[in-house]
Amino acid sequence: MSLNWKYQESFAGRHVGPDDPELKAMLAVLGASSLDEFIDRTVPQAIRSKEPLRLPVGVGEHDLLAQLEGIAAKNQRFKSFIGMGYSDTHTPNVILRNIFQNPGWYTQYTPYQAEIAQGRLEALLNFQTMLMDLTGLEVANASLLDEGTAAAEAMTMALHVKGDGDGGAFFVSEACHPQTIDVVRTRAAPIGVEVVVGDHRSVDLGAKKFFGALLQYPASDGVVNDYRAFVEKVHAADGLVVMATDLLALTLLTPPGELGADVAVGSAQRFGVPMGYGGPHAGFFATKNAYTRLMPGRIIGVSEDAQGRRALRMALQTREQHIRREKATSNICTAQVLLAVMAGMYAVYHGPRGLKAIAERVHGLTVLLAQGLAKLGYKPRHDQFFDTLRVELSPAQVRTVLSAAEAKGMNFRRIDERSIGVSLDETTRPADVEAILGTFAAGKALGVTLDELGANLSSPVEAGLRRQSAYLTHPVFNSYHSETEMLRYIRRLESRDLSLTHSMIPLGSCTMKLNATAEMIPVTWPSFGGLHPFAPPSQAAGYKAIFEQLESQLAEVTGFAGCSLQPNAGSQGEYAGLLVVRAYHQSRGQGHRDVCLIPQSAHGTNPASAVMAGYHVVVTKCDEQGNIDIGDLRARAEEYKDRLAALMVTYPSTHGVFEEGIKEITSIIHERGGQVYMDGANLNAQVGLMKPGQLGADVCHINLHKTFCIPHGGGGPGMGPICVAPHLVKFLPGHPVIAQSGSERIGAISAAPWGSASILLISWVYIQLMGGEGLTRATKMAILNANYVAKRLDPHYPVLYRGKTGGVAHECIVDLRPLKKTSGVEVEDVAKRLMDYGFHAPTVSFPVAGTLMIEPTESESKAELDRFCDAMIAIREEIREIEEGKAPKDNNVLKNAPHTSWVITAPEWNRPYSREKAAFPAKWVHEGKFWPSVGRLNNVLGDRKLVCSCPPIEEYMNPVPPKAA
Repeated sequence: MSLNWKYQESFAGRHVGPDDPELKAMLAVLGASSLDEFIDRTVPQAIRSKEPLRLPVGVGEHDLLAQLEGIAAKNQRFKSFIGMGYSDTHTPNVILRNIFQNPGWYTQYTPYQAEIAQGRLEALLNFQTMLMDLTGLEVANASLLDEGTAAAEAMTMALHVKGDGDGGAFFVSEACHPQTIDVVRTRAAPIGVEVVVGDHRSVDLGAKKFFGALLQYPASDGVVNDYRAFVEKVHAADGLVVMATDLLALTLLTPPGELGADVAVGSAQRFGVPMGYGGPHAGFFATKNAYTRLMPGRIIGVSEDAQGRRALRMALQTREQHIRREKATSNICTAQVLLAVMAGMYAVYHGPRGLKAIAERVHGLTVLLAQGLAKLGYKPRHDQFFDTLRVELSPAQVRTVLSAAEAKGMNFRRIDERSIGVSLDETTRPADVEAILGTFAAGKALGVTLDELGANLSSPVEAGLRRQSAYLTHPVFNSYHSETEMLRYIRRLESRDLSLTHSMIPLGSCTMKLNATAEMIPVTWPSFGGLHPFAPPSQAAGYKAIFEQLESQLAEVTGFAGCSLQPNAGSQGEYAGLLVVRAYHQSRGQGHRDVCLIPQSAHGTNPASAVMAGYHVVVTKCDEQGNIDIGDLRARAEEYKDRLAALMVTYPSTHGVFEEGIKEITSIIHERGGQVYMDGANLNAQVGLMKPGQLGADVCHINLHKTFCIPHGGGGPGMGPICVAPHLVKFLPGHPVIAQSGSERIGAISAAPWGSASILLISWVYIQLMGGEGLTRATKMAILNANYVAKRLDPHYPVLYRGKTGGVAHECIVDLRPLKKTSGVEVEDVAKRLMDYGFHAPTVSFPVAGTLMIEPTESESKAELDRFCDAMIAIREEIREIEEGKAPKDNNVLKNAPHTSWVITAPEWNRPYSREKAAFPAKWVHEGKFWPSVGRLNNVLGDRKLVCSCPPIEEYMNPVPPKAA
């Protein structure tokens, strides 16, 4: 027996679902002799890259994790007292293990199919309830991206509530966090809003037409201001008041709603979510009922199912209102669901008494620190504070104290040359207070012990700013404080959600692929999770190495010269890319270019992003095959050639086709002075086969939560970095706190310099494990799997669009519209019936109403693809029974789907089919049944649109107004 001592297991073989025998069988069905032969005939040669990816060979899982431990060791985890909206925290272990590290929570999809997402919806409803209680406002959303973008969203909402349509002025307190101020400025400039930064005590609100104001409570330097008088002045000037706030502080302080604020925003990070060098964290947004329909983000509401039982759902109609043409206030179509779930569960676990105890300890230690500093002759600047002190010193003292702190492994905030900020948090202990005092003492003895100093300690906050109202009174926040009860509650909710741990989730355009355990493990390492995003860069050498490698590798994959990792969602990547294009035109004296062409086949957020970036949208037509109508595109580009700024194009198309005319399309735009933005939502079909930069694009964003394996987390987190051509590199986003070289950079897009930095590790690990060859094979297998599914389903559900050679890209659209005429069955009925077979539905009615868009990804085996296809074919036979009159049109297994255990076990059964046919329609369902926890939701109380709440692209086809002289 010969021994292969050089063998090393390939991760790519684990990531890609079909094994060699399955591959051969699939190729035989498709009439191909090899995978390469199949790809050559499916993907047009004109768009193929000539060279393989210049990436290293894939590394084994165990070797790579050992290598990453060495990189992580380069990070220096100092004790952080920086504050600025980021605090160290303890993630309860029951939440860490059972949510953060649990694929049953992080591999779920956005809860569009509410019947199989009730657990997550309840967790998000808890989060919303927590926000409403703590902020004192009437309605909250299910999270936004971070505090800075939440503040920018609030500004834009205020503009559309109170503005007159011609921009206006927005006041921002200079006491706000600097990163928030910069994100607001970035958002304001393209839409003509003037941001006035100043002192709320002295600003003249009559000097300009202010439609709103942003305040920080407590302020960035710690002071707790009573804003009531200022709020009254803003309201008297017909403006809205936005208050950025701290949830832990609100357990002790009068909430924003009681101070008169119209909107409260902030971050829920300190509720059990690691700092992660910037994210991901759940931003939040709460407001008054009057503004619900303009509020960005998702709202979870209460409805009922077909049996009249309580059921939760996403109130999508509230989100649709702001993704609109000239009235677009937001392009947000995502959230930070996983992190919102964690923060909400933190509140459930601790309850109101536990949260208050944590807040009182943090506040008490801060008061203790203030008294100790006073003993040393450094009386803090502000008398009223929660957890942050501002200490004023001479420039020499500032340098001395910061140096002493660094020597002790501590980070303070350098506010300016004459003041230092010190922020305490949940992890602070009395020994930390002693160490802080030691850095200020410069060898001087304090003279008293902490116990003596803390005798008769009381809060310095005046009575009028101390919270009197109750919060978190709902039973859910008062029932699960033992770990046993909390564990069971988490598991009970998890059992109500279908995730990738149960079956494939074949959503077109959403790419629900394997999120490998090896990719997820490093995210929770303290060496990555424990870093403050504004720690000195010298302490983050490990992160720096990851960023540099990832930027270089993403640039190689896309064929571009530079990359920014800052955008923390695909929508933010779209927006950042368009702002980079805008800055490029302005730098060349072409700032008048304000028209953005968008094909009918584009993703729904594209027009909203363009409007937010200051562009007028012109929609171009598609032909009957779903391709861009090049003749119409050329005509529109010529019509607006003097004003043409950009084309936004998705490739492969949203219809799942490789359009052979893509290079001609990009040339048409370039010849008329425009830039080409490529939406990277479908990059999963490109990696290793073609590159956006070689197709003629100038900028693209990358959904790392799709192509590069960051899990969807039930609707977030995501990341949307952008890659750009050489002439655009100098315009990539900057940051006001951690400066990057280059004076022409656009402003900050996200609150943190590298967005949700900790989850960039997932994509970095994926690329290292796969290597260039593995990534290319994954793309080929994604295309093969999609074509296999299309081949099997086409005789039963016609495939709507195909390329010239008859193939599809990485997804296919099957047409169910004829079935409505023959049987009365609609696409929604098929979506719900799939739940009885144990599957999540494909994408429903997008981009074509009455269709299903299916994307199997490369990670699903042939066996799983066959189970899905068998389910779809079996459902078609059930429809045939209706067509042939064997089953009634209004009372059948499809119209009544899904079938819950409550329905199946009811004493009476009066349906014209058996219980077994209802709940156990296939063999594999007998072996492992996933039960929908509620029946079909009541659409009268709920929402009719289940996927993509963006309005039809045709709504953007209004004429572009002439440019003002």
